Amino acid sequence: MNEEQRKHGQQANPTSAKSEKDYSQYFQSVYIPPSLKEAKKRGKEEVQYHNDFTIDDKFKGLGTGRKFYIRTYGCQMNEHDTEVMAGIFMALGYEATNNTDDADVILLNTCAIRENAENKVFGELGHLKALKRENPGLLIGVCGCMSQEESVVKKILKTYQQVDMIFGTHNIHRLPEILSEAYMSKAMVVEVWSKEGDVIENLPKVRRGNIKAWVNIMYGCDKFCTYCIVPYTRGKERSRRPEEIIQEVRSLAARGYEEVTLLGQNVNAYGKDIEDMDYGLGDLMDELRKIDIPRIRFTTSHPRDFDDHLIEVLAKRGNLVEHIHLPVQSGSTSVLKIMARKYSREVFLDLVERIKTAMPDVALTTDIIVGYPNETEEQFEETLSLYREVGFESAYTYIYSPREGTPAAKMTDNVPDDVKKDRLRRLNAVVNEFSGKSLLPYKGEIVEVLVEGESKKNPEVLAGYTRRSKLVNFKAPKTAIGKIVKVKITDTKSWSLDGEMIEEGLIGSEFQIPAEVN
Repeated sequence: MNEEQRKHGQQANPTSAKSEKDYSQYFQSVYIPPSLKEAKKRGKEEVQYHNDFTIDDKFKGLGTGRKFYIRTYGCQMNEHDTEVMAGIFMALGYEATNNTDDADVILLNTCAIRENAENKVFGELGHLKALKRENPGLLIGVCGCMSQEESVVKKILKTYQQVDMIFGTHNIHRLPEILSEAYMSKAMVVEVWSKEGDVIENLPKVRRGNIKAWVNIMYGCDKFCTYCIVPYTRGKERSRRPEEIIQEVRSLAARGYEEVTLLGQNVNAYGKDIEDMDYGLGDLMDELRKIDIPRIRFTTSHPRDFDDHLIEVLAKRGNLVEHIHLPVQSGSTSVLKIMARKYSREVFLDLVERIKTAMPDVALTTDIIVGYPNETEEQFEETLSLYREVGFESAYTYIYSPREGTPAAKMTDNVPDDVKKDRLRRLNAVVNEFSGKSLLPYKGEIVEVLVEGESKKNPEVLAGYTRRSKLVNFKAPKTAIGKIVKVKITDTKSWSLDGEMIEEGLIGSEFQIPAEVN
C-alpha cells in the first residue's frame, strides 16, 4: 500500500486471518475507517472535480459473456448509485439479469440508516453462501453506506468469507479496477475511502425506466444530526457544477422523460460549497424551470437551508411542482435541540407559513422519529399538535433506533419499546386521518396524472401520480403509460384516488424512448 492509499483509506487485500487478534491487527495497520472526530473538522480538504471518466482499455470486455445482478436497499440516492454501477457494468460488457442464479457478479448496494436495513443485508449474505458454494466463480460484493462503517467491514471479514469485495460510496467510479482485482485475488478485496469524496462527472448510467429520472445535484451532508450516520457514510457536502446539471436535465428532456427529481442528502444546501459563485438551489431551479420537461421535483430538503429565494422561485410554478417534502423529525423544540436539528418548533412553523403564503395549494409531507432518547409524553404530544397545525398530507414515520458511531448512540435509550410502539401507532393514526382529509377535495376534480404503469394490485388498472404526489388508479389503455393524462376523480381513499381518464385530455410525449446507457 502506498502513502496515497493509506491517506485515503484505500485497502490492500486483507490476509486470510481467522482470529479476532489477527483482525484487530489488520485494522490497526491497514484499515482506516471514516473518522467521526475528523468529519467534524470539515472544510480544509479541497473537493476535486473530474469530468473525464473513462473505462481503461485493459478493462474493456471484462464482462463479455458474464451477467450482473444488483440488489438495492435504502434511499433514492442508493437507487441512483445502482443506475451508475449498472452503466459501468454494461460499459464493461456485462449483461443485466434479474435472477441471482444466473449472475456472475452479485452486488448488494446497502443502506446504513436503520439497523433493520443492515440485518436484511446480513440475512441476504447468508442466503448467498449456498449459491457461492455451488458456483465458486461467482463474485459477491457489498457496497454503499454500510461499507463505510468499520464495524460492518469487520463483521463481513470475520463472518462472511463468501464475500469477494467491499467498497464504499466514494469510489463507485473505481468499479472496473475493483472487479479486475477480485477476479485475480484469492483474498477479499476491501476498498473503502475515508476521504470526503470527489465529484465525478461523465459516469455512464442505466436509468430505471424511461418516464421519470433522478439527477444528483450534490453529495454528502454537513448537518450532523445526532441520530444520523449519513454525514459519515456519504462525506462532506459537495455540489455539482450547475452547467453539468442543466445539461443532464436538457438531455433527459430531449429523450422524452416527463419528470426529473433532483437528489441530495441535503438538497437545498446546494451551491453553498461552490466558492467561486453565489449560486443556490433557487437559482438552479429558476434555470431548470425554463427547460421543456413537464415536472421537476427535489428531495430531501432541510428546514435550515430553505430560504426565501427558493420559495419565490417555486411559487412561479410552471414545471416546478406544488409538493415539498420537508422533514421536521419532531414537534418539540427540546427534542429538536437534542437531535441537533438547529431550528425550533417556532422557526419551523414560520417557514411553513412563508411557504403556504407563497404557494397556498402546496402539499407538504415530512419525516418524523418517535421515541428519541429522553422524549417525554408531553414532547410527543407536541409532535402530534405540530402535525395537525401544519396539516401535513403524508409522512414517513419511524421508531428511533441507535446507529453505531452517531452521538445519539452514546445517549441512554430510555424510552421503553412498548411506549415507542404506542407513540408510533398514535402518530400513524393522525397521519392516516390527515392523508384521507387531504384527498377528499379531489372528488369530482380533473387532475393531471403521470402514468407510470400497471397498478401493483390489478394489472387491468393503471397508476400514476399528480403534481402534488397523489397516487391515482384508473382504467385506461396501456398506450397511456409514460404520458401525462387528464383524469376525473371518482372516489377518494385514505392513501389514493380512483378515477377515469378523459381521452381528449392527453398531453405530454407521443412516444417513449427505451432505457439506454447514457
